[in-house]
Amino acid sequence: MELGNIIPIIVTIITVINIILAIGVLFFEKREIGFTLAWILVLFFIPIVGFLIYIFLGRKVKHKNFYGLTAEEQEFLQEEVDAQVEAINNKELLSSPLLKKHKDVIEMNLRSSNSLLTTDNQLTVFHDGHDKFDHLLADIQSAEKEINLQYYIIQPDSLGIRLRDLLTEKAKQGVKVRVLYDEIGSKKLSLAFFKTLREAGGEVEVFFPSILGPINFRINNRNHRKLCIIDGKIAYIGGFNVGNEYLGLDKKFGYWRDTHLKITGQTINDIQGRFILDWHQAGKGELWNYQEFCFQNSQQSGQSPVQIISSGPNSKTEHLKNMYIKLIMSAKESIRIQTPYFIPDTSFIDACKMALLSGVDLQIMIPCKPDHPFVYWATWSYVGELIDYGAKILLYENGFLHAKTIVVDQEVASVGTMNIDSRSFRLNFEVNAVIYDEEEACQLYRLFEKDTEHCSVLTKERYHQRSLWIKFKEGVSRLLSPIL
Repeated sequence: MELGNIIPIIVTIITVINIILAIGVLFFEKREIGFTLAWILVLFFIPIVGFLIYIFLGRKVKHKNFYGLTAEEQEFLQEEVDAQVEAINNKELLSSPLLKKHKDVIEMNLRSSNSLLTTDNQLTVFHDGHDKFDHLLADIQSAEKEINLQYYIIQPDSLGIRLRDLLTEKAKQGVKVRVLYDEIGSKKLSLAFFKTLREAGGEVEVFFPSILGPINFRINNRNHRKLCIIDGKIAYIGGFNVGNEYLGLDKKFGYWRDTHLKITGQTINDIQGRFILDWHQAGKGELWNYQEFCFQNSQQSGQSPVQIISSGPNSKTEHLKNMYIKLIMSAKESIRIQTPYFIPDTSFIDACKMALLSGVDLQIMIPCKPDHPFVYWATWSYVGELIDYGAKILLYENGFLHAKTIVVDQEVASVGTMNIDSRSFRLNFEVNAVIYDEEEACQLYRLFEKDTEHCSVLTKERYHQRSLWIKFKEGVSRLLSPIL
């Protein structure tokens, strides 16, 4: 058979195979329509190779008992949730007017994400890397029993070495040290970096490690959480990773503006629980009694009500995105959002539009410089859409903005690891703290206002004067936004 006759046959076979793969992989998985259409484009424009890309980037994570909890542990957690739901309905738990006002948000978080409300917490807000790490390292230095530390990125640079050496020192003193990091986020890191810590008795685990050398079939599902729990009494949660760039020492980014919390109080039980579930999933740690491990802290430190909300590709619903939307829809006066990326889905952007049409003052602060070009231009596309509805878009120019915060009506706020994009909504493992406290919300609001001094405004005129080349980059990036 001549080559000219073979080629059409090969093309037909490849096309048929591609159609079968598209139907089998995408339609039967019942994904969100935007996500499905984006992957169909990849499959059809890059036949066969597109399917291999999907294997690495698009596969779903199982939902059913992802963390392998026993029946008794699952029953215990459900009993805790049911007890709080009953207390809310009986008006026993919601002691303040603010909590009563946001009863629907609290109950939704409780029912969807098993997020217990605690009302006795004390918070410290950090927005500068030096300040945050000075306090974190001091608290680690004072640890007496246990340090559980989890970061998406740990760089093997001077800050990473400083942290590792301190953890090694504490392990030699008999303190139980556990470190969990994400392999994709910490791509410059290897277990060899922690050799001295492990020799001292510390334990180190990798989330979704590669099983075939550089080939990682979970490259698209990253554990983006940043947590540290010390002696079951102090916890840190927020946006800072571990590395010199987070101290503003990277010339590419300059000053690094982020937001992180230090928390004391009973919500630490939930942060501790979040860590131990990820630790067990990563693999080889000893088995604990979940109830005893996660509910060992009974100290009362303050008066701030907090819920810890987690979400990930193992979740049946997008808990954190839904929490943001619920808060946006509850706003009566103002919404302040800081995010390094703004690539929302239809439900999120519609919530923003409805808030704007209702007269709510919505301001969104994003970086003026990209760390991921496609993500940056997709962000411009979406914020540009909201400008026409009256949103004020601020471009942070004093370095790089990495904070992930929302403040609603200066009375409720959230700080954590979730970006406003499809990756954080459905692909990454994320965690946020929701704070029902006017004093703390006002502090975060004032930080936003202070940051505006370092911003320029992306006005409607400025946006519509962008070049055809920028419009093209926006269009391509927006088309791919469901899978960025």
